[in-house]
Amino acid sequence: MKILIIGGSGGIGKAILRHVIATFPEARIYATYRSTLPEERLADITWLKANASLDADVRQLAEKVANLDLLINAAGFLHDATNKPEKTINEFTPEFFNQNLSSNTLPTLLLAKYFSTHLKAKHQTYFVSLSARIGSIEDNKIGGWISYRCSKAALNMAVKTISIEWKFKLPNCCVFAFHPGTTDTKLSQPFQKSVPPSKLFTAEYVSQQLFNIISNVKPSDTGKFYSFNGEELPW
Repeated sequence: MKILIIGGSGGIGKAILRHVIATFPEARIYATYRSTLPEERLADITWLKANASLDADVRQLAEKVANLDLLINAAGFLHDATNKPEKTINEFTPEFFNQNLSSNTLPTLLLAKYFSTHLKAKHQTYFVSLSARIGSIEDNKIGGWISYRCSKAALNMAVKTISIEWKFKLPNCCVFAFHPGTTDTKLSQPFQKSVPPSKLFTAEYVSQQLFNIISNVKPSDTGKFYSFNGEELPW
């Protein structure tokens, strides 16, 4: 089994890698980091430097990795030192919007572009992108967080569109988006105060829930949007 985790140096990415090592001890595992090689480098993992938002980086990554059984995109962006999600449209800036699109939407499109042949097999394969329930248009009841919402909605549309094309080109590949819930990582730390303890999940729990879904989906489930609890979410 061959597995590639994009964003393996992030909070959820590291937990996914630990789960994969424990669950699939014979697997060949690849993981990417964007700038600095993680100090905590888990055993038996081939680390590759790549910015998944750049066409050239993803193309070169595809040239370094052989055929895959599972590709998980765990990379994402919510805020940085100077920008937080907008509370109102008056806080909107094109720069922050484009940063969200670049980090949250482009990677899935580029990964699908360059890894489609890697996932074409007679057995079942998987192409998974971590999304967010906040990207569901139908589920949007409170507004706010415009750039993040839009980038995740665009990501969801990308997943759906890719799944339709691959039904014919890669009939054994299951493509889906995954909502991890509010996970206790650096990404969510500034926004955890209002989250009930029962709704704040460890990265290890989220990883386990993701693989529960992976173990149960079939190619006929391609193009769906799943929550951490297995619920199918509206686009």
